[in-house]
Amino acid sequence: MSAAWICVIAVILDRLLGEPRRAHPLAAFGRLAEWLEKRWNRDGQAGVSTGAAALFVLTAIPVLLAAAATLWLPMEVLIPLQILCLWLALGAHSLTQHARAVIQPLAAGDLAGARAAVAQLVSRDPEVMDENAIARATTESVLENGADAVFASLFWFLLAGLPGLVAHRLINTLDAMWGYRTPRFEHFGKAAARLDDALGWIPARLTAIAYGVVGNWQRARECWRYQARHWSSPNAGVVMAAGAGALGVTLGGDAVYADGVRQRPALGGGAAPDAGSIRDALALVQRALVLWLILIVLGGLWL
Repeated sequence: MSAAWICVIAVILDRLLGEPRRAHPLAAFGRLAEWLEKRWNRDGQAGVSTGAAALFVLTAIPVLLAAAATLWLPMEVLIPLQILCLWLALGAHSLTQHARAVIQPLAAGDLAGARAAVAQLVSRDPEVMDENAIARATTESVLENGADAVFASLFWFLLAGLPGLVAHRLINTLDAMWGYRTPRFEHFGKAAARLDDALGWIPARLTAIAYGVVGNWQRARECWRYQARHWSSPNAGVVMAAGAGALGVTLGGDAVYADGVRQRPALGGGAAPDAGSIRDALALVQRALVLWLILIVLGGLWL
């Protein structure tokens, strides 16, 4: 079975089943990472080298096991294992569920319910968010996580097989846990943040292209070209600028976090986001995913 059809089957499984509700390997990995960080960065003063060592300790064995499985397991065992791991790595279904949990109360005018739901998606302070801020944060999260939790996983599986998939997923998880510019993680989490940026560089740009192709290409291209470089993240800026342009909605702007207000440039252009913008963002990600799968299958048939 070609890698292309493994991708198709894994995406179908994610759409039909979503993530396992119990005993998800990434949840166990996250608990292990939290335990290690509390011991190696106990006073919040550990340096970059300690963070890099922690990253290596947590990822080396799983990646080596994935490489060994690829080399030594028979195909009748390896293929189901690849499907299983890719299904567990994909997050399209989970992303959709979290976003829809925001849409329902937001559309009904239930600000408290929308704040509670958006707190499951972003690390901003939900108590100071109005309806526009909630819609903006959720739309941004859908676009950015589409790249991180869907397209990057497919990309690294196709490029480097099971070891590449495992490496990306674990490093991306550590970046989500440690990659903050706070006193505790400014240095300890730098290795995870930089490596995640490197692994996400190509997938982010392929995602941005896909958003433009299935959305408004002209606006997506212009927003990517003129706005993305002003964003603090080299990958999130590209994805969200192109996505906002493809949707014809204005994202970005100031956001309130626990450590204060972060001033962010505007992305996209057009109307302010609302519950409908979140639905449109989900639809954009789904269309982009269909486009990716078509190209992956065609590429598999060609090769």
